[in-house]
Amino acid sequence: MEWVQGEYLISDDPAKQDVPRVHAMLSVTYWANRRTPEVIATSIRNSVPFGMYHNGRQVGFARLVTDRATFAWLADVIIDPEYRGRSLGKWLVECVLSHPAAAVSLQLLRTKDAHGLYEQLGFARQECMTRRPNPADAWETADAPLR
Repeated sequence: MEWVQGEYLISDDPAKQDVPRVHAMLSVTYWANRRTPEVIATSIRNSVPFGMYHNGRQVGFARLVTDRATFAWLADVIIDPEYRGRSLGKWLVECVLSHPAAAVSLQLLRTKDAHGLYEQLGFARQECMTRRPNPADAWETADAPLR
């Protein structure tokens, strides 16, 4: 699927994802700064990825991990710092949530920030439990949980 707004395009086409750009954007976040390009490429292959593009350059990213029946986990929402403050993140999340893969009974998100944005879109704060079978292999640190 594709969405267009002015000069911006959002696409769920995995082939359009610019893994080096996604890695660069995620490498400065608290939740994904230790992920390698290979891990990011694997995560894209195993989820529904959404890229945001401006004049062909990827400027945003999000992905949906879902069984397409009962749950969908919104993850890795990021907008290039040069493009923030233009409501592009909100539009990106709206597009992700409107995707058929998100038409499930429970949509999940875990984040330390942007609560106001996500609450506008119907998310509610709740407790979440996690388990790390092999903490040494975790890309995220204990104080920087998965998003």
